[in-house]
Amino acid sequence: MMSDSISIAVVGSGYVGLVAAVCFAEMGHTVICVDNDERKVAALQGGDTLIHENHLPELLNRYRNGRVRFTTDLAVATRECAAIFIAVGTPQSETGDADLSYVEAVASEIARSIDGYKVIVEKSTVPVYTNEWIRRVVERNGVSRDMFDVVSNPEFLREGSAVGDFLHPDRIVVGADSERAGKVLQSVYAPLTDGSYYARTGAITGVCDATAPPPLLLTSTKSAEIIKHASNAFLALKISFINAVSNLCEAADANVEQVAEGIGLDSRIGPRFLRPGIGYGGSCFPKDVAAFRSVAEQMGVDFSLLTEVEKINVQQKKRFLNKVRSALWTLRGKRLAVLGLAFKGETDDIRESPAIDLVQMFLTEGCSIVAFDPAAMDRAKDELPPSPAMRYAADAYTAASEADALLILTDWKEFAELDLGKLNEAMRYPIVIDGRNLYDPQTMQEHGFTYLSVGRPSATPVREAVAV
Repeated sequence: MMSDSISIAVVGSGYVGLVAAVCFAEMGHTVICVDNDERKVAALQGGDTLIHENHLPELLNRYRNGRVRFTTDLAVATRECAAIFIAVGTPQSETGDADLSYVEAVASEIARSIDGYKVIVEKSTVPVYTNEWIRRVVERNGVSRDMFDVVSNPEFLREGSAVGDFLHPDRIVVGADSERAGKVLQSVYAPLTDGSYYARTGAITGVCDATAPPPLLLTSTKSAEIIKHASNAFLALKISFINAVSNLCEAADANVEQVAEGIGLDSRIGPRFLRPGIGYGGSCFPKDVAAFRSVAEQMGVDFSLLTEVEKINVQQKKRFLNKVRSALWTLRGKRLAVLGLAFKGETDDIRESPAIDLVQMFLTEGCSIVAFDPAAMDRAKDELPPSPAMRYAADAYTAASEADALLILTDWKEFAELDLGKLNEAMRYPIVIDGRNLYDPQTMQEHGFTYLSVGRPSATPVREAVAV
Protein backbone atom coordinates (compact mmCIF):
# COMPACT_ATOMS: atom_id res chain seq x y z
CA MET A 1 0.00 0.00 0.00
CA MET A 2 2.97 2.31 0.49
CA SER A 3 5.77 3.57 -1.73
CA ASP A 4 9.14 1.86 -1.98
CA SER A 5 11.30 1.93 1.12
CA ILE A 6 14.24 4.34 1.10
CA SER A 7 17.33 4.01 3.28
CA ILE A 8 17.59 7.11 5.47
CA ALA A 9 20.20 8.30 7.96
CA VAL A 10 19.17 10.79 10.63
CA VAL A 11 22.07 12.51 12.38
CA GLY A 12 21.09 13.62 15.88
CA SER A 13 18.66 11.99 18.30
CA GLY A 14 17.12 15.06 19.94
CA TYR A 15 13.49 16.15 19.57
CA VAL A 16 13.67 16.58 15.80
CA GLY A 17 16.04 13.72 15.00
CA LEU A 18 14.38 11.04 17.10
CA VAL A 19 10.86 11.99 16.04
CA ALA A 20 11.95 12.06 12.38
CA ALA A 21 13.66 8.67 12.68
CA VAL A 22 10.68 6.79 14.13
CA CYS A 23 8.20 8.58 11.85
CA PHE A 24 10.20 7.71 8.73
CA ALA A 25 10.12 4.10 9.95
CA GLU A 26 6.38 4.38 10.53
CA MET A 27 6.08 5.55 6.91
CA GLY A 28 7.84 2.38 5.74
CA HIS A 29 11.49 3.42 5.35
CA THR A 30 14.60 1.89 6.91
CA VAL A 31 16.42 4.31 9.18
CA ILE A 32 19.80 4.59 10.87
CA CYS A 33 19.76 7.19 13.65
CA VAL A 34 23.25 8.45 14.48
CA ASP A 35 24.40 10.20 17.64
CA ASN A 36 27.92 10.69 19.03
CA ASP A 37 26.69 10.24 22.61
CA GLU A 38 27.18 6.55 23.40
CA ARG A 39 24.95 6.71 26.47
CA LYS A 40 22.04 8.12 24.47
CA VAL A 41 22.48 5.47 21.80
CA ALA A 42 22.50 2.71 24.42
CA ALA A 43 19.40 4.14 26.09
CA LEU A 44 17.53 4.34 22.78
CA GLN A 45 18.55 0.81 21.88
CA GLY A 46 17.07 -0.25 25.21
CA GLY A 47 13.77 1.50 24.54
CA ASP A 48 14.18 4.74 26.54
CA THR A 49 12.76 7.65 24.53
CA LEU A 50 14.70 10.20 26.65
CA ILE A 51 12.01 12.83 26.01
CA HIS A 52 8.33 13.15 26.90
CA GLU A 53 6.39 12.97 23.65
CA ASN A 54 3.01 11.47 22.78
CA HIS A 55 3.16 8.33 20.54
CA LEU A 56 6.96 8.24 20.72
CA PRO A 57 7.27 5.28 23.14
CA GLU A 58 4.99 3.05 21.08
CA LEU A 59 6.77 3.82 17.80
CA LEU A 60 10.20 3.38 19.33
CA ASN A 61 9.15 0.06 20.82
CA ARG A 62 7.72 -1.03 17.49
CA TYR A 63 10.75 -0.22 15.31
CA ARG A 64 13.91 -0.03 17.47
CA ASN A 65 16.69 -2.41 16.51
CA GLY A 66 14.64 -3.34 13.45
CA ARG A 67 13.48 -0.75 10.97
CA VAL A 68 15.28 1.87 13.12
CA ARG A 69 18.85 1.23 14.22
CA PHE A 70 20.83 3.45 16.58
CA THR A 71 24.57 3.88 16.22
CA THR A 72 27.50 6.22 16.76
CA ASP A 73 29.03 5.31 13.38
CA LEU A 74 28.18 8.07 10.90
CA ALA A 75 30.55 6.67 8.28
CA VAL A 76 28.63 3.41 8.01
CA ALA A 77 25.29 5.23 7.98
CA THR A 78 26.51 7.52 5.18
CA ARG A 79 27.60 4.62 3.00
CA GLU A 80 24.41 2.63 3.56
CA CYS A 81 21.84 5.40 3.09
CA ALA A 82 20.56 7.38 0.11
CA ALA A 83 19.38 10.41 2.09
CA ILE A 84 21.17 11.82 5.14
CA PHE A 85 19.14 14.18 7.33
CA ILE A 86 21.16 16.52 9.57
CA ALA A 87 19.16 17.17 12.76
CA VAL A 88 21.82 18.37 15.17
CA GLY A 89 21.54 21.37 17.47
CA THR A 90 22.02 24.95 16.29
CA PRO A 91 22.18 26.80 19.62
CA GLN A 92 22.19 30.56 19.88
CA SER A 93 25.62 32.16 20.16
CA GLU A 94 26.40 35.20 22.31
CA THR A 95 25.85 37.47 19.29
CA GLY A 96 22.43 35.98 18.56
CA ASP A 97 23.61 34.04 15.52
CA ALA A 98 22.90 30.33 15.15
CA ASP A 99 25.97 28.27 16.09
CA LEU A 100 26.50 26.04 13.06
CA SER A 101 29.64 24.28 14.28
CA TYR A 102 27.78 20.99 14.80
CA VAL A 103 26.33 21.16 11.30
CA GLU A 104 29.80 21.82 9.85
CA ALA A 105 31.34 18.92 11.78
CA VAL A 106 28.66 16.51 10.56
CA ALA A 107 29.00 17.73 6.95
CA SER A 108 32.76 17.15 7.07
CA GLU A 109 32.33 13.63 8.44
CA ILE A 110 29.69 12.80 5.84
CA ALA A 111 32.02 14.01 3.08
CA ARG A 112 34.79 11.67 4.20
CA SER A 113 32.47 8.67 3.81
CA ILE A 114 30.60 9.38 0.56
CA ASP A 115 31.03 6.51 -1.92
CA GLY A 116 28.11 7.26 -4.24
CA TYR A 117 25.42 9.84 -4.92
CA LYS A 118 23.89 11.14 -1.67
CA VAL A 119 21.27 13.72 -0.79
CA ILE A 120 22.29 15.69 2.29
CA VAL A 121 19.25 17.23 3.93
CA GLU A 122 19.19 20.19 6.32
CA LYS A 123 16.61 19.30 8.94
CA SER A 124 18.03 21.54 11.65
CA THR A 125 16.81 25.13 11.78
CA VAL A 126 19.51 27.09 9.98
CA PRO A 127 19.89 30.58 8.49
CA VAL A 128 19.72 31.24 4.77
CA TYR A 129 22.84 30.27 2.80
CA THR A 130 23.64 27.34 5.12
CA ASN A 131 23.06 24.96 2.20
CA GLU A 132 25.85 26.70 0.28
CA TRP A 133 28.24 26.39 3.21
CA ILE A 134 27.46 22.68 3.55
CA ARG A 135 28.12 22.28 -0.15
CA ARG A 136 31.48 24.06 0.17
CA VAL A 137 32.48 21.96 3.17
CA VAL A 138 31.72 18.74 1.32
CA GLU A 139 33.59 19.87 -1.79
CA ARG A 140 36.60 20.99 0.28
CA ASN A 141 36.80 17.45 1.58
CA GLY A 142 37.35 16.20 -1.98
CA VAL A 143 33.84 15.17 -3.02
CA SER A 144 32.90 15.77 -6.64
CA ARG A 145 29.92 18.07 -7.20
CA ASP A 146 27.98 15.35 -9.05
CA MET A 147 28.23 12.98 -6.06
CA PHE A 148 25.83 14.88 -3.80
CA ASP A 149 23.13 17.50 -3.46
CA VAL A 150 22.13 19.59 -0.48
CA VAL A 151 18.42 19.99 0.25
CA SER A 152 16.59 22.08 2.86
CA ASN A 153 13.66 20.31 4.53
CA PRO A 154 12.65 22.36 7.59
CA GLU A 155 10.51 20.82 10.34
CA PHE A 156 7.42 22.44 11.80
CA LEU A 157 6.89 20.32 14.90
CA ARG A 158 5.29 21.35 18.17
CA GLU A 159 6.71 19.72 21.26
CA GLY A 160 4.07 17.57 22.91
CA SER A 161 2.47 16.71 19.56
CA ALA A 162 5.56 16.27 17.39
CA VAL A 163 4.76 12.77 16.11
CA GLY A 164 1.27 13.81 15.05
CA ASP A 165 2.65 16.98 13.46
CA PHE A 166 5.24 14.99 11.49
CA LEU A 167 2.73 12.47 10.15
CA HIS A 168 -0.09 15.00 9.68
CA PRO A 169 1.71 18.18 8.62
CA ASP A 170 0.12 21.38 7.36
CA ARG A 171 2.69 21.27 4.58
CA ILE A 172 5.99 19.63 3.66
CA VAL A 173 8.60 22.10 2.44
CA VAL A 174 11.42 20.79 0.25
CA GLY A 175 14.05 23.25 -0.92
CA ALA A 176 16.00 21.63 -3.74
CA ASP A 177 18.09 23.23 -6.46
CA SER A 178 18.33 20.08 -8.55
CA GLU A 179 15.56 17.94 -10.01
CA ARG A 180 17.38 14.77 -8.98
CA ALA A 181 17.49 15.71 -5.30
CA GLY A 182 13.92 16.93 -5.36
CA LYS A 183 12.70 13.57 -6.62
CA VAL A 184 14.50 11.75 -3.79
CA LEU A 185 12.72 13.87 -1.18
CA GLN A 186 9.42 13.49 -2.98
CA SER A 187 9.89 9.73 -2.75
CA VAL A 188 10.74 9.96 0.95
CA TYR A 189 7.46 11.75 1.68
CA ALA A 190 5.33 9.89 -0.88
CA PRO A 191 3.57 7.73 1.76
CA LEU A 192 2.12 10.94 3.16
CA THR A 193 1.57 12.99 0.02
CA ASP A 194 -0.06 10.16 -1.96
CA GLY A 195 -2.24 9.25 1.02
CA SER A 196 -1.09 5.62 1.22
CA TYR A 197 0.08 5.92 4.81
CA TYR A 198 -3.35 7.06 6.01
CA ALA A 199 -5.04 4.10 4.30
CA ARG A 200 -2.89 1.68 6.26
CA THR A 201 -4.40 -0.23 9.18
CA GLY A 202 -3.01 1.08 12.45
CA ALA A 203 -1.82 4.42 11.07
CA ILE A 204 -1.66 7.21 13.62
CA THR A 205 -4.74 9.33 13.10
CA GLY A 206 -4.84 13.07 12.70
CA VAL A 207 -6.05 15.86 10.45
CA CYS A 208 -4.86 14.26 7.19
CA ASP A 209 -6.36 11.22 5.51
CA ALA A 210 -6.16 9.33 2.22
CA THR A 211 -8.54 11.78 0.54
CA ALA A 212 -6.89 14.90 1.99
CA PRO A 213 -3.12 14.30 2.18
CA PRO A 214 -0.67 17.09 3.01
CA PRO A 215 0.74 19.23 0.20
CA LEU A 216 4.44 19.21 -0.68
CA LEU A 217 5.84 22.63 -1.54
CA LEU A 218 8.94 22.48 -3.73
CA THR A 219 11.11 25.62 -3.47
CA SER A 220 14.69 26.75 -3.79
CA THR A 221 16.99 25.90 -0.88
CA LYS A 222 17.25 29.56 0.17
CA SER A 223 13.47 30.01 0.17
CA ALA A 224 13.01 26.89 2.32
CA GLU A 225 15.58 28.15 4.84
CA ILE A 226 13.79 31.49 5.11
CA ILE A 227 10.37 29.82 5.37
CA LYS A 228 11.39 28.08 8.59
CA HIS A 229 12.80 31.15 10.34
CA ALA A 230 10.01 33.39 9.05
CA SER A 231 7.34 30.95 10.28
CA ASN A 232 8.70 30.80 13.82
CA ALA A 233 9.32 34.54 13.94
CA PHE A 234 5.75 35.26 12.82
CA LEU A 235 4.27 32.93 15.44
CA ALA A 236 6.42 34.58 18.11
CA LEU A 237 5.16 37.94 16.84
CA LYS A 238 1.53 36.80 17.24
CA ILE A 239 2.22 35.74 20.83
CA SER A 240 3.93 39.01 21.69
CA PHE A 241 1.17 40.95 19.95
CA ILE A 242 -1.63 39.37 21.96
CA ASN A 243 0.43 39.79 25.14
CA ALA A 244 0.76 43.51 24.40
CA VAL A 245 -2.99 43.63 23.73
CA SER A 246 -3.59 41.87 27.07
CA ASN A 247 -1.69 44.63 28.83
CA LEU A 248 -3.94 47.21 27.18
CA CYS A 249 -6.99 45.19 28.21
CA GLU A 250 -5.86 45.20 31.84
CA ALA A 251 -5.37 48.96 31.74
CA ALA A 252 -8.82 49.45 30.19
CA ASP A 253 -10.58 46.80 32.34
CA ALA A 254 -11.45 44.81 29.22
CA ASN A 255 -11.26 41.03 28.65
CA VAL A 256 -8.46 39.92 26.34
CA GLU A 257 -10.12 36.59 25.62
CA GLN A 258 -13.13 38.35 24.18
CA VAL A 259 -10.79 40.60 22.19
CA ALA A 260 -8.78 37.61 20.95
CA GLU A 261 -11.95 35.82 19.88
CA GLY A 262 -13.06 38.87 17.94
CA ILE A 263 -9.65 39.12 16.25
CA GLY A 264 -9.40 35.40 15.56
CA LEU A 265 -12.76 35.20 13.80
CA ASP A 266 -11.19 37.24 11.00
CA SER A 267 -10.21 34.58 8.47
CA ARG A 268 -7.13 36.61 7.54
CA ILE A 269 -5.83 36.30 11.11
CA GLY A 270 -7.21 33.10 12.65
CA PRO A 271 -7.45 32.15 16.34
CA ARG A 272 -4.24 30.19 16.81
CA PHE A 273 -1.39 31.68 18.87
CA LEU A 274 -3.68 34.38 20.21
CA ARG A 275 -3.59 33.13 23.80
CA PRO A 276 -1.97 35.60 26.21
CA GLY A 277 0.34 34.40 28.94
CA ILE A 278 3.77 34.84 30.50
CA GLY A 279 5.64 34.79 27.19
CA TYR A 280 7.01 32.25 24.74
CA GLY A 281 9.94 29.94 25.37
CA GLY A 282 11.27 26.58 24.25
CA SER A 283 14.03 25.44 21.97
CA CYS A 284 12.84 27.28 18.85
CA PHE A 285 11.16 30.66 19.21
CA PRO A 286 13.77 32.54 21.29
CA LYS A 287 16.81 31.43 19.28
CA ASP A 288 15.06 31.52 15.90
CA VAL A 289 13.79 35.07 16.39
CA ALA A 290 17.30 36.18 17.41
CA ALA A 291 18.94 34.30 14.53
CA PHE A 292 16.47 35.65 11.95
CA ARG A 293 17.05 39.21 13.15
CA SER A 294 20.82 38.66 13.07
CA VAL A 295 20.72 37.31 9.51
CA ALA A 296 18.67 40.31 8.41
CA GLU A 297 21.16 42.71 10.01
CA GLN A 298 24.10 40.98 8.31
CA MET A 299 22.36 41.48 4.97
CA GLY A 300 21.61 45.14 5.63
CA VAL A 301 17.89 44.65 6.29
CA ASP A 302 16.32 46.55 9.21
CA PHE A 303 14.15 44.03 11.04
CA SER A 304 13.78 45.95 14.29
CA LEU A 305 10.22 44.64 14.52
CA LEU A 306 11.75 41.42 15.88
CA THR A 307 13.62 43.39 18.54
CA GLU A 308 10.26 44.62 19.83
CA VAL A 309 8.91 41.05 19.79
CA GLU A 310 11.78 40.00 22.06
CA LYS A 311 11.34 43.06 24.28
CA ILE A 312 7.63 42.36 24.86
CA ASN A 313 8.45 38.74 25.70
CA VAL A 314 10.91 39.80 28.39
CA GLN A 315 8.55 42.43 29.79
CA GLN A 316 5.72 39.92 30.09
CA LYS A 317 7.58 37.95 32.75
CA LYS A 318 8.34 41.12 34.70
CA ARG A 319 4.69 42.13 34.53
CA PHE A 320 3.66 38.77 35.95
CA LEU A 321 6.09 39.15 38.85
CA ASN A 322 4.58 42.57 39.60
CA LYS A 323 1.09 41.04 39.40
CA VAL A 324 2.06 38.57 42.12
CA ARG A 325 3.59 41.38 44.16
CA SER A 326 0.36 43.39 43.87
CA ALA A 327 -1.62 40.43 45.22
CA LEU A 328 0.71 39.77 48.17
CA TRP A 329 2.03 43.30 48.86
CA THR A 330 5.52 42.02 49.70
CA LEU A 331 7.30 38.94 48.38
CA ARG A 332 10.10 38.28 50.86
CA GLY A 333 9.25 35.35 53.07
CA LYS A 334 6.19 34.33 51.09
CA ARG A 335 5.59 30.67 50.27
CA LEU A 336 4.54 30.23 46.64
CA ALA A 337 3.11 27.09 45.06
CA VAL A 338 4.20 26.83 41.42
CA LEU A 339 2.35 24.63 38.95
CA GLY A 340 4.39 24.07 35.81
CA LEU A 341 8.08 24.27 34.96
CA ALA A 342 8.15 23.17 31.31
CA PHE A 343 7.91 25.94 28.72
CA LYS A 344 4.52 24.54 27.61
CA GLY A 345 2.19 21.71 28.52
CA GLU A 346 2.59 18.09 27.39
CA THR A 347 6.39 18.25 27.26
CA ASP A 348 9.30 17.95 29.69
CA ASP A 349 11.39 20.57 27.87
CA ILE A 350 12.52 23.46 30.09
CA ARG A 351 14.73 25.22 27.55
CA GLU A 352 14.10 28.97 27.70
CA SER A 353 11.06 28.24 29.86
CA PRO A 354 9.45 31.44 31.19
CA ALA A 355 8.35 29.36 34.20
CA ILE A 356 11.97 28.62 35.12
CA ASP A 357 12.88 32.30 34.66
CA LEU A 358 10.03 33.37 36.92
CA VAL A 359 10.91 30.88 39.65
CA GLN A 360 14.46 32.22 39.64
CA MET A 361 13.09 35.77 39.90
CA PHE A 362 10.88 34.84 42.86
CA LEU A 363 13.77 33.12 44.62
CA THR A 364 15.83 36.28 44.16
CA GLU A 365 12.97 38.22 45.78
CA GLY A 366 13.27 36.03 48.88
CA CYS A 367 10.30 33.72 48.30
CA SER A 368 10.26 30.02 49.04
CA ILE A 369 8.94 27.82 46.23
CA VAL A 370 7.19 24.45 46.22
CA ALA A 371 6.83 23.34 42.60
CA PHE A 372 5.07 20.57 40.71
CA ASP A 373 5.22 19.61 37.04
CA PRO A 374 3.89 16.32 35.62
CA ALA A 375 6.99 15.66 33.51
CA ALA A 376 9.69 18.34 33.81
CA MET A 377 10.81 18.19 37.45
CA ASP A 378 13.84 15.99 36.88
CA ARG A 379 15.14 18.33 34.18
CA ALA A 380 14.25 21.39 36.26
CA LYS A 381 16.40 20.19 39.17
CA ASP A 382 19.49 20.86 37.06
CA GLU A 383 18.48 24.52 36.78
CA LEU A 384 16.77 24.82 40.16
CA PRO A 385 18.53 22.46 42.60
CA PRO A 386 16.48 21.43 45.64
CA SER A 387 17.18 23.60 48.69
CA PRO A 388 15.32 24.93 51.72
CA ALA A 389 13.91 27.66 49.47
CA MET A 390 13.30 25.42 46.43
CA ARG A 391 11.32 22.23 46.94
CA TYR A 392 9.42 19.85 44.69
CA ALA A 393 6.03 18.27 45.38
CA ALA A 394 4.45 14.98 44.31
CA ASP A 395 1.25 16.63 43.08
CA ALA A 396 -0.52 19.97 42.75
CA TYR A 397 -2.32 19.77 46.09
CA THR A 398 0.85 18.99 48.01
CA ALA A 399 2.52 21.96 46.35
CA ALA A 400 -0.42 24.17 47.35
CA SER A 401 -0.38 23.10 51.01
CA GLU A 402 -0.06 26.17 53.27
CA ALA A 403 0.88 28.38 50.29
CA ASP A 404 0.40 32.13 50.42
CA ALA A 405 -0.47 32.02 46.71
CA LEU A 406 -0.55 29.54 43.85
CA LEU A 407 0.97 30.39 40.47
CA ILE A 408 0.01 28.56 37.27
CA LEU A 409 2.96 28.88 34.89
CA THR A 410 2.50 26.04 32.38
CA ASP A 411 -0.67 25.12 30.49
CA TRP A 412 -0.83 21.43 31.39
CA LYS A 413 -4.34 20.05 30.80
CA GLU A 414 -4.46 18.54 34.28
CA PHE A 415 -3.91 21.96 35.83
CA ALA A 416 -7.19 23.10 34.25
CA GLU A 417 -9.06 20.23 35.92
CA LEU A 418 -8.10 20.63 39.58
CA ASP A 419 -10.57 20.04 42.41
CA LEU A 420 -11.02 23.68 43.39
CA GLY A 421 -12.57 22.91 46.75
CA LYS A 422 -9.64 20.67 47.70
CA LEU A 423 -7.23 23.28 46.41
CA ASN A 424 -8.82 26.03 48.49
CA GLU A 425 -8.65 23.93 51.65
CA ALA A 426 -4.96 23.17 51.09
CA MET A 427 -3.83 26.78 50.80
CA ARG A 428 -3.06 29.22 53.60
CA TYR A 429 -4.62 32.01 51.56
CA PRO A 430 -6.83 31.17 48.54
CA ILE A 431 -4.99 33.37 46.05
CA VAL A 432 -4.35 32.10 42.50
CA ILE A 433 -2.34 34.04 39.92
CA ASP A 434 -2.88 32.28 36.61
CA GLY A 435 -0.26 32.98 33.94
CA ARG A 436 -2.05 30.76 31.41
CA ASN A 437 -5.71 31.78 31.84
CA LEU A 438 -6.79 28.19 32.50
CA TYR A 439 -9.81 29.15 34.64
CA ASP A 440 -12.90 31.28 34.36
CA PRO A 441 -12.70 34.22 36.79
CA GLN A 442 -16.33 33.85 37.89
CA THR A 443 -15.82 30.16 38.64
CA MET A 444 -12.78 30.94 40.75
CA GLN A 445 -14.70 33.67 42.57
CA GLU A 446 -17.53 31.25 43.35
CA HIS A 447 -15.01 28.82 44.84
CA GLY A 448 -13.67 31.49 47.19
CA PHE A 449 -10.47 32.45 45.39
CA THR A 450 -8.87 35.79 44.80
CA TYR A 451 -8.00 35.23 41.17
CA LEU A 452 -5.70 37.21 38.88
CA SER A 453 -4.99 36.24 35.30
CA VAL A 454 -3.57 37.81 32.13
CA GLY A 455 -5.52 40.53 30.35
CA ARG A 456 -8.77 39.93 32.28
CA PRO A 457 -10.39 41.67 35.25
CA SER A 458 -9.41 40.17 38.59
CA ALA A 459 -11.97 38.30 40.70
CA THR A 460 -12.44 38.52 44.46
CA PRO A 461 -14.58 36.25 46.65
CA VAL A 462 -18.04 37.65 47.27
CA ARG A 463 -17.59 37.62 51.04
CA GLU A 464 -14.50 39.82 50.74
CA ALA A 465 -16.28 42.24 48.45
CA VAL A 466 -19.16 42.54 50.96
CA ALA A 467 -16.74 43.14 53.82
CA VAL A 468 -15.13 45.99 51.93
